Amino acid sequence: MDTINWLQDWYKQNCDGDWEHSYGINIYTLDNPGWSVNIELTDTNLEFKNFETIQIYINENNWINCKVTNGKFIGGGDSDKLETILKIFKEWVIINEKAI
Repeated sequence: MDTINWLQDWYKQNCDGDWEHSYGINIYTLDNPGWSVNIELTDTNLEFKNFETIQIYINENNWINCKVTNGKFIGGGDSDKLETILKIFKEWVIINEKAI
């Protein structure tokens, strides 16, 4: 399954009549240029899971930063990193689902 379809499924699985009214997924562009991805983890099975921060900076055109803080997965990267950010989130979710 491709990453976008997988993310749609993850979102649907967390929509329970309440969660989607307060939380969700935001993907937007940055002006440097780049991408920002914020995924709310509150009231999901990932809310208290550990995430090892990923921070790679080669130059202003090649960078990525993913972390979990304050109940959110926050990913950022250069203009070529949107799919990479989403794949990092996907791999983390899959690892944690296997641990349940």
